[in-house]
Amino acid sequence: MIPLRDDNPTVLWPIVTVSLIIANTAAFFYELSLEPRVLETLIYQMGMVPASIIQAHIPGTGGYFTVLTSMFLHGGWMHIIGNTLYLWIFGNNIEDSMGHLRFIIFYLFAGLAAAAAHLALNAASTIPTIGASGAVSGVLGAYLVLFPHARIQTLITLGFFIRIVYLPAWVLLIFWIGLQLLNQAVAPLDSVGGGVAYAAHIGGFVAGIALIFLFRKYRRKTHFNYY
Repeated sequence: MIPLRDDNPTVLWPIVTVSLIIANTAAFFYELSLEPRVLETLIYQMGMVPASIIQAHIPGTGGYFTVLTSMFLHGGWMHIIGNTLYLWIFGNNIEDSMGHLRFIIFYLFAGLAAAAAHLALNAASTIPTIGASGAVSGVLGAYLVLFPHARIQTLITLGFFIRIVYLPAWVLLIFWIGLQLLNQAVAPLDSVGGGVAYAAHIGGFVAGIALIFLFRKYRRKTHFNYY
């Protein structure tokens, strides 16, 4: 299931959400401009290497600041498109619920929580972790709390079956976090091979659910129908 848009109008123009999308996209195109060897060096210096943070500094890797810089690097087209798509669809409403300044702080805190979850389960890993997925997962968790019944236009593909339907947000988001939990259980990321940092997704999602109660300013009147 791929979300396409939500039927959930906002009051504020999402300047932070748009700025984050621009920053991530600009960083990705910068990555594309680099030669492979230079790009690899950049990833190791700006990506988060768990072993370098938890155990001891590894030459050629960055320090604690990579917990933040890693959020703006991506590993490929699907990675950047997926993160910016989810951020665009769900981020504007969360920004609208708390205001611009609170939203950027919320976003970074969710990213930090996601990084902590990944570090806790992969302390010995020497593989750089990159991407905004953890912070975006926090946005999804917050959306589940505030707008569970918002209508989400969703693309469903099953083999040759392709259909666009409207689903309640809670159905899409519960399905999404369920996939993360399942994948973390059957294919955890370790220090031997690379993959998707599912623990970061889960950590960010849970953090978003918890943090939204601290960061939201008010309860907006909803403009969508309930199922």
